[in-house]
Amino acid sequence: MKEKIAMKPKNNYFYTLITPLMILIAFLGFTFKDNRKKNFYLPIGIIGIYLVFERDFNRKINRENILKKIKNFSRK
Repeated sequence: MKEKIAMKPKNNYFYTLITPLMILIAFLGFTFKDNRKKNFYLPIGIIGIYLVFERDFNRKINRENILKKIKNFSRK
């Protein structure tokens, strides 16, 4: 039997709140800290940007899959 995957609403809040906060912290830290401590904020910004792009990519793929299923169902 195929099991349905339950949506986790808490996961959506993670992306909505944490990702922009990470990018903001990285931007502020990178602009206002001295040169020795700037490298600390760079990975935080990279991970924040990665999470944004990864979420966007997954949404696009899921939409394409749903559209394909709808088209296949309507042809039958």
